[in-house]
Amino acid sequence: MAKLYFHYSTMNAGKSTVLLQASHNYRENNMDTYLLTAALDDRAGQGRIASRIGIGAEADMFRPGENLFDKVANRLAKDPVASIFVDEAQFLSPDQVWDLARVVDDLRVPVLCYGLRVDFQGKLFPGSATLLALADEMREVRTICHCGKKATMVIRQDDQGRTITEGAQVQIGGNETYVSLCRRHWRQATGDLPAEASD
Repeated sequence: MAKLYFHYSTMNAGKSTVLLQASHNYRENNMDTYLLTAALDDRAGQGRIASRIGIGAEADMFRPGENLFDKVANRLAKDPVASIFVDEAQFLSPDQVWDLARVVDDLRVPVLCYGLRVDFQGKLFPGSATLLALADEMREVRTICHCGKKATMVIRQDDQGRTITEGAQVQIGGNETYVSLCRRHWRQATGDLPAEASD
């Protein structure tokens, strides 16, 4: 039975690596996959999913306002696919998440989404919030804070390494911009932890 999956984490947890490995496993067994990524994230090049460990694959792109049910249906009309993989799923709109839910229910193709859960201010991305509401199965892809605890939050930094607490929710960047932290160290970095509790 087809399902909608949401694999979520903070930055630098290896979401793209997991996605690429899963797609490879399908293809190794002669089952084609359809890869999608956000058009606005071009760090690896337009229409490309890449991992920090050096692996990558070409992907189709989704854009704001695009109907993903129609996009997937058009792709399936050309060739069947065993599964659909969506990278940078936090950039999906709520309507696009519903489109993917309809792909699962009506076209009976599994959809595996990989993305961030929260932004640098600790707020859910709209796409992630809708995936948390609609996904049949969810899995946390874990990474660690510098203290060794599980990282659940992310801070944004300027080019001097200072924590930024205000600004647009979406700013494309990698290790030079974002750092994954546990909640306590996120609070410390954002000035929310009292001085006496920061030891």
